[in-house]
Amino acid sequence: MAYVSSNRTTAALGLGDRIADIRKDLADAWRAHRIYRQTLRELQGLSLRELNDLGLNPSMLRAIALEAAYGKQG
Repeated sequence: MAYVSSNRTTAALGLGDRIADIRKDLADAWRAHRIYRQTLRELQGLSLRELNDLGLNPSMLRAIALEAAYGKQG
């Protein structure tokens, strides 16, 4: 599930600017989530033999898709 995180200061921004920032953050989160879903779907479409050729196993697919969409965590 995607979440929105913003570290912008809002003290000097007007309401319109804050709404625009929230909209941009939501669009970025949605874009990353779409990348995650597309990557996972493509990886799940590979056969076990193709995964083995790539040095992968099915239990790794979610982590790989998360890294592709959101970057290396930790």
